[in-house]
Amino acid sequence: TDTTSEKRPASPLPPFFTVLHFPSVNFRRHRFQSRRRSSPGCLSPSPPVKLPGGFLVSGTSDPFVKFKLDGKNIYKSKVVNKNLNPIWNESFSFPVRDLDQTLHLKVYDRDLRSNDFMGSSSFPLYKLDLDRIIPMTLPLEDPNSEESDMGVIILEACLSIREEPAKRNVWLLKMHLFSRKSRVNFCLWLNQVWTGIYTVILVEGQNMPDCGQGDVYVRFRVGEQRVRSKNLCIKANPQWRESFEFNQFQDVQENLAVEVCCKRGRKSEECWGVLDIDLTRLPVNQRQLYTHELDPNKGRLVFLVTLTPCSGASISDIQSAPLDNPTTFEEMQEKYGLMKCLWDLKDVGYLQIKLIKATDLPSTDLSGKSDPFCTLELGNSKLQTHTISKTLNPEWRTALTFPIKDIHDVLVLTVYHDDGDKAPDVLGKVAIPLLTVSNGQQITRTLKNNNLSRTTKGSITLELNVLYNPVSFAVDNPKFNKKLLARNIYRVRKISMAILYTLQYIKSCFNWENTRRSITAFLIFVVAVWLWELFMLPLFLLLLIGWNYFHITPGMASYSQDLVISVFFFPSLQESEKKGLMEKIHMVQEIVLTVQNTLDEVACIGERVKNTFNWSVPFLSFLACLVLFLATAALYYIPLRYIVLVWGVNKFTKKLFNPYAIDNNEILDFLKRVPSDVQKVRVQFYI
Repeated sequence: TDTTSEKRPASPLPPFFTVLHFPSVNFRRHRFQSRRRSSPGCLSPSPPVKLPGGFLVSGTSDPFVKFKLDGKNIYKSKVVNKNLNPIWNESFSFPVRDLDQTLHLKVYDRDLRSNDFMGSSSFPLYKLDLDRIIPMTLPLEDPNSEESDMGVIILEACLSIREEPAKRNVWLLKMHLFSRKSRVNFCLWLNQVWTGIYTVILVEGQNMPDCGQGDVYVRFRVGEQRVRSKNLCIKANPQWRESFEFNQFQDVQENLAVEVCCKRGRKSEECWGVLDIDLTRLPVNQRQLYTHELDPNKGRLVFLVTLTPCSGASISDIQSAPLDNPTTFEEMQEKYGLMKCLWDLKDVGYLQIKLIKATDLPSTDLSGKSDPFCTLELGNSKLQTHTISKTLNPEWRTALTFPIKDIHDVLVLTVYHDDGDKAPDVLGKVAIPLLTVSNGQQITRTLKNNNLSRTTKGSITLELNVLYNPVSFAVDNPKFNKKLLARNIYRVRKISMAILYTLQYIKSCFNWENTRRSITAFLIFVVAVWLWELFMLPLFLLLLIGWNYFHITPGMASYSQDLVISVFFFPSLQESEKKGLMEKIHMVQEIVLTVQNTLDEVACIGERVKNTFNWSVPFLSFLACLVLFLATAALYYIPLRYIVLVWGVNKFTKKLFNPYAIDNNEILDFLKRVPSDVQKVRVQFYI
């Protein structure tokens, strides 16, 4: 069909904002026309043949592809040696300024002295759709060749907004649109503000391949927001039990992309399946369970998605700051007051920043001026001001608000110089812990360098207001590497393994993996707690020793221990002999890092307990005093038997009421909120 007169669709985004991405310049089934005609089944070496242009080649080529846009080379593929049907398996992307341009592809045969031309093709960029992968089959042409069929190239192209091409934060690239040359585009300004939170709970995998060694993990992506789960050892039913959050932006419809990957070794990675979830039909405040099949024979993935409205983020002029309105201020105070502190424990607090001005910034242009703008980060959330051109003393006079997810977060303000298409230059940075904020007071902070190690030129003036629930505070899910945990378990003695198996057996009773076993354990627990007396403890140990005496064959203990050692240690020694020097070095590094992280965790727990009693964080120490007072009163008036009984009933019924609940330890979660000695130094350094 003739496409010369085809009406070109309007570009959905400004050309400056678009990026052409080849998700897989995966030239699968790429076919080049062989320049030699031979009969099928001929196994004898083919003699050189004469080709147009006067050069001699054999029956194969060493092809590679060059991509050109606006007369400039933008990408060159690798060379596939001696192949007329090459498979490159490459991916690349590059920024696009004008959708009316045409992308040219030229195929060459690498030679020692010169590269021989094998054909070319092209396609206009306006035929591509935004965020849609389009497969293409491009026939190669050579006007100087007598052959009509020069072969084809098969590729996929997508016009989208990506992080990879610019090698920098694409979020800053988005914000650059409305901050360009101090013109505030309020439509794009609203694109920063999120109106909801997608909460994704990764539960488990089912019927996955249970063979070989390696790790399995899951990647989630919503637009430019990306997270990755922890690594688990390959097994049939891996249990992640992790929670992730993504912001839902105004007037943006994005899907949730889920990718399950398996990693064997340092460089071998295999994709087990890719899922695409439509989030536009997700109901509000309703947990949706997804059980999706992966690639054939790769099992299923189970996860939950919940959309929760969020109205705390906003950007406005300083004269329209939300908390300056007396009615809004009273509503917020009432919302986070003591009377309603237990209504919504997930709503931690509200932060308002009045960003007034910056003074005496360093100059970056030849004219002695800069084009500054400021970004504000709180946890995983980020907002940005507009750009003010040609000044060293910008006055933004902007009010920005954040919903607080953790009262112990640190607000980070970074001042950048807008350098056009290049990466922005950092002019200075300030970090302010939320617990150190004095409401309503205008403060001026000296700017520091990018890693906050020393002061730089300039200062920033702002005013902060923090309102938060005095009872609720956010906690992090405990994270650990089960692969390292399993490796350490195999190296301990038999008694440690017996304790671990016993704890796992008790946990399986709490999780109701076997209904009959859980019911029996529940009845035994209730009867034992109700009738418990102190003399029953040595009696139980005596019965356990007698049970082992009559049911364990002499010599089996040492035999089983030797069996464990032979199974888990000897193969590893044989494998280590086959590994090279670099593999051994990496293995030693992993062990050293594991020991280092373990020592750091133990030291942090001890220092956090000490700092709780030292009133390093008065709010947390006061909260600990309140909890200890309530615990003292409860133990004084309520018998311990009843407290243990209530705790046990709660543990047994928790999985019945909420089967996808994430396990946590309240005491460790509280201690994680208390800073260690190292974190105390950092917080004081921020101040």
